[in-house]
Amino acid sequence: MKQAIKAEEAAELIPDGATLLIGGFMGVGTPQRIIDAIVAKGTRNLTIVANDTAMPGRGIGKLISADCISKVVASHIGLNPETQQKMISGEIEVDLVPQGTLVERIRAAGVGLGGILTPTGIGTLIEDGKERITVDGRDFLLETPIHGDFALIASYRADYVGNLEYSLTAHNFNPVMALAGKTVIAEPHSIVPIGVISPDSVKTPGILVDHLLERQPDGS
Repeated sequence: MKQAIKAEEAAELIPDGATLLIGGFMGVGTPQRIIDAIVAKGTRNLTIVANDTAMPGRGIGKLISADCISKVVASHIGLNPETQQKMISGEIEVDLVPQGTLVERIRAAGVGLGGILTPTGIGTLIEDGKERITVDGRDFLLETPIHGDFALIASYRADYVGNLEYSLTAHNFNPVMALAGKTVIAEPHSIVPIGVISPDSVKTPGILVDHLLERQPDGS
C-alpha cells in the first residue's frame, strides 16, 4: 500500500532549482493539481522537460506565467506566446529538441543508456556542439540522456500499490518519464483496489512510483 499525499505535500517535496519531467501534450495528460500546487508554493528556477509549454493558463503554461521556470527543454513552444516573450527577453532559457529525439533521450536515461544515435538534426543548428558518429557509412548525432529530479505523471487509474494505467494521449510522455525521474509523483484520476487494473493495462509498475496524489473529496 502506498500512502497517498495531498498536492500541497507533493509541491513541498520539490525545491527551487529542481529539474522536472512533466508528462502531457498541450496540457492533455498533464498533472494539473500538482502544477497548481507548485504555483501556489511559489517555487522558482525550475528546469522543465516536456513536449511543450501548453498555453497561458493551462498546464505548464501556469508555471510560465507564475515565473516558476528558468529553463525549458521542449520540442516546441509555438502555442504559448508568454514562453516566446520570456525567451526573447532572456528571462527563460529554451532548449528546443526534436520531438522523437526528446522522447528517446528521456528513455535512454530511464533504461540506463549512455545516449542515442540519431540522424535528426545533422547539418542544422541542432548539431552545434554535438559529436557526430559514423556507423556503416551513415552519420548520426550522439544525443545524451535527460534525467529528472522529479517526474510528474498524470494517469487514468492507479491501484493501491501504485501501478499506473493511462488513457488515450496520456500514453505519450508519461510512461517514459516515469522511468527517468529520481522521484516519481503520480496524479491518478482514480485509485482502485489491486486487481481492478488488468496486468496487461499496467504501463508503469508501482515499484517506480514514489508518491500518489490523493483524490479530492468531490472525486476530481
